[in-house]
Amino acid sequence: MYKPTLDYAQQLDKEDKLAHLRAQFHIPKDKDGNDWLYFTGNSLGLQPKQTQQYIQQELDDWAKYGVEGHFEARNPWMPYHEFLTNSMAKIVGAKPLEVVVMNTLTTNLHLLMVSFYQPTKTKYKIVIESDAFPSDRYAVQSQLKFHGLDAENGLIEWKPREGEELLRIEDLEKIVDEQGDEIALLLIGGVNYYTGQYLDIKRIAEIGHAKNCMVGIDLAHGAGNISPELHDSGVDFAAWCTYKYLNSGPGSLAGLFVHEKHAHNKELPRFAGWWNHNKETRFNMRQPFDVMPGAEGWQLSNPPILSMAAIRASLDMFEEVGMEALRAKSEKLTGYFEYLINQIDTDRIKIITPSNPKERGCQLSIQVKNTDKSLHKKLTENNIITDWREPDVIRCAPVPMYNSFEDVYRMVETLKTLL
Repeated sequence: MYKPTLDYAQQLDKEDKLAHLRAQFHIPKDKDGNDWLYFTGNSLGLQPKQTQQYIQQELDDWAKYGVEGHFEARNPWMPYHEFLTNSMAKIVGAKPLEVVVMNTLTTNLHLLMVSFYQPTKTKYKIVIESDAFPSDRYAVQSQLKFHGLDAENGLIEWKPREGEELLRIEDLEKIVDEQGDEIALLLIGGVNYYTGQYLDIKRIAEIGHAKNCMVGIDLAHGAGNISPELHDSGVDFAAWCTYKYLNSGPGSLAGLFVHEKHAHNKELPRFAGWWNHNKETRFNMRQPFDVMPGAEGWQLSNPPILSMAAIRASLDMFEEVGMEALRAKSEKLTGYFEYLINQIDTDRIKIITPSNPKERGCQLSIQVKNTDKSLHKKLTENNIITDWREPDVIRCAPVPMYNSFEDVYRMVETLKTLL
């Protein structure tokens, strides 16, 4: 199927219908002007070249119009978040009503838990993966404490089995079947940050709802990477950042999903601000709070336009290409990467990411026996930018927007030399 040669990798690049996208990104370079091999789009995506133009437009309009830019700018700032909604909805498989860009990831998770985590004396526990991203763990622990509950007793961990790295959906089913009467919320990462495992989001929703639990998904490592089909999955809510696979810049705004079934429930508890008040009467200033329907009803404040301009620059590229084409290349890229890693004649390395392309995004987590961070440092010294996770895993994300098959080939050749 695949071949372990440079000529073959270059041939795959010639056949790649998305290869032209690479030229639309700024690729970091070494002191000699050669492109880095950049495999950390799962931490921070590269900058699209058109981002500067999009932000400059808003800077120019700010200079030209001042406050009137809210209405007179080429892209008026008052409804600016609405310019992002349709494209973002397509990326996560949602209806426009269900999606809004606002705040940052963990802030959004807290705002969503205000509404969807309503513990009682008997039904109060929260289920997370045992190796959830730390901010998710901190967030749910602080929610438990905020409600006067014990953060240890109230937390249930969905763990891999002894000697395994990956989660089994039947083990989650067992947890919820046995303890569901005490569980109020499942908050699960759709793609695990450490292993790269893409979990069955729809099945998770079915398992939780069977016991009347709310179900939320953290898509920090999923949005722009996999196609989560959030509406069809039936999950109650989700949140994600945009600076990883959505290439919007460090610390940029996040996305939020609330399922349509909750869109018109004004009785849901929530924090309020003037930006989730009815936009028709928002500037009257003296009207009682009238919450907007849909995901917009979780907004609080007027949005930072410069961050949204960067997001828009990236989303316009996604709109042009489409998630279907990106996923097809992603599966082929990781497939070739996996093949090359498996050709290395050593028992020191093992890929802990699922081998089935349908159960992973564009990340491979390579476990290296008898090593420390020095191997990662040596890769960096060779201008290969990967991501180290304790105790012994190198995370590599060949992103279909800008990584090539030759990138993958050259990375593995260097890894072989270093090993």
